[in-house]
Amino acid sequence: MELTIALNRYDRHVPFFNGTVEPPDGITLKPFEIGESVPFRDGTNRHPRILKDLEFDIGEMSFSTFIMAVARNPDLPLVGLPCFPRRFFSPGQIYVNPDAGIATPQDLTGKRIGVHSFQTTLSVLAKGDLKLDHGVNWEDCSWHCMRGETVEVDVGSDVSVSQIPDGKDIGVMLLEGEIDALISPQPRKSMLAKPDGYRRLHDDPLAADIAYFRKHGFFPNMHIMVMKRALADARPDLPKAILDMHNRAKDRAYGFYDDSNYALLVWSRNALEEQRKVLGTDPWTSGFAANRKNVEQFIGYSHDQRLIDSPFPAENLFHPSVLDT
Repeated sequence: MELTIALNRYDRHVPFFNGTVEPPDGITLKPFEIGESVPFRDGTNRHPRILKDLEFDIGEMSFSTFIMAVARNPDLPLVGLPCFPRRFFSPGQIYVNPDAGIATPQDLTGKRIGVHSFQTTLSVLAKGDLKLDHGVNWEDCSWHCMRGETVEVDVGSDVSVSQIPDGKDIGVMLLEGEIDALISPQPRKSMLAKPDGYRRLHDDPLAADIAYFRKHGFFPNMHIMVMKRALADARPDLPKAILDMHNRAKDRAYGFYDDSNYALLVWSRNALEEQRKVLGTDPWTSGFAANRKNVEQFIGYSHDQRLIDSPFPAENLFHPSVLDT
């Protein structure tokens, strides 16, 4: 049986693309390297192609969008696997205009904040973390989105949410003071050209991320692996087998860094050793039990931000065959 899988091009996915991790018995796995907003080898728009077009048997998609989709349709033709190949801490992903009067997270209250979209996982995480950890109510801020929503969102007329005009660069908007802050996994190219025009919210973002981990005890999920429900039901051994395959690929990726010259990052091996001291041997742990708290917190954030009507059990996201992992 040949199955298709849509993935981003992370180091932990390299073994899928170069064939150094064996698929389950009787399965041939055809990987597609697909970006979301940026095109990769096999195109772009990975999330809607997985969720709406059902183009692939297995795929990596937005955790936030998947939660919203399951809340709207409990019989969604996709089921989750407790594998989260993209993760971020939110404190280190917030940039501010130095003239916006923002010295602490609390100073974000009432500010104009740019995001990829309102439902983007990092956006939801940061809004939730700012409210939980710093008392910044997302309802009091205005939200400026780079793109439309994958799943329709209506947060109510009492909250300011708008999409920036076509052709506008949200990085330039931050530099020129049209917005006060930006939540993004990396600076925009326009920002890199003017490094004095912005700064991180936290003077020491690494310390802020470490403090988050010590408080909450997990590395927050961004993306989730999903599989067609009909496939998982027909082959209930397959979800665990794909989960195991991903774990083996991840172990191979860790092995890459045994060679200190594997990456362009000169001190990559040193960085891995420091990471292990702080986050343990594997902050990317798969499995339902290890990720329950992480998942439940995000479902709560989604409800608070009016993305889902009511919270639901974490189990609802996953195929029954993986709930004992």
